[in-house]
Amino acid sequence: MERENKIAEVTLYFWVLKILATTLGETAGDMLSMTFNLGYVLSLLVTGTILLFLLVLQVRSNRFHSLLFWSSIIGTTTVGTEISDMMDRTFHLGYMWGSVILVLALLGTLAFWHSKEKNLSVFPINRKPLEYLFWGAVLLSNSLGTAFGDYLTDNLELSYLQGALITFGIIGVVVLLHYFTKINQTFLFWIAFIFTRPFGATFGDFLTKPHDHGGLDLGTINSSVVTIAIFTLVLFISRKKHHTE
Repeated sequence: MERENKIAEVTLYFWVLKILATTLGETAGDMLSMTFNLGYVLSLLVTGTILLFLLVLQVRSNRFHSLLFWSSIIGTTTVGTEISDMMDRTFHLGYMWGSVILVLALLGTLAFWHSKEKNLSVFPINRKPLEYLFWGAVLLSNSLGTAFGDYLTDNLELSYLQGALITFGIIGVVVLLHYFTKINQTFLFWIAFIFTRPFGATFGDFLTKPHDHGGLDLGTINSSVVTIAIFTLVLFISRKKHHTE
């Protein structure tokens, strides 16, 4: 029996949930490594184990489960935060070189995907080999987005709000290209998918960092709780709307 599409429908709710997931990934990742003082390597081990468990359930399922799908997305954003920070602060590669490495890894994954499938479309994702490629690209794109966002604020010394506005502007350009040009929609999807990550990440830093660093000083725990509450509400509304249509 052929499995149904395993990826959430790309609507406005999809992008709102993606941004909230990236914000939560940033605050939760920093909560483990900094607030709980686990360090980047141990935090990556913890979050990586959770993500692996979620992805096993996701791939083994024969149908789409919204809560499982979005939990896996949050897992990739949290692991992406740890990967980016570990490359910078543990391996001392810096966010620029970390971004370069992740760009090359993502391009390699997408090139392999295209060589196998002759396209990069995420509709439908209903075969296990294709799903492996999708989640690999998602993890790398979220790691890349984290590194790029941190490059804006750490290397270019922009404020967290300025970094969020820059990435929001890039997303806005992608939206305009989607509606007013004939540029390949799959290409635009992956560009938007990558840049929603630094937008959410820099917004997450804006919530958690102290006032003297340009943040609101809400802390990682409070910011994570608030983001989870908003995420749950939006997910509930999106599911209710889907079932009433």
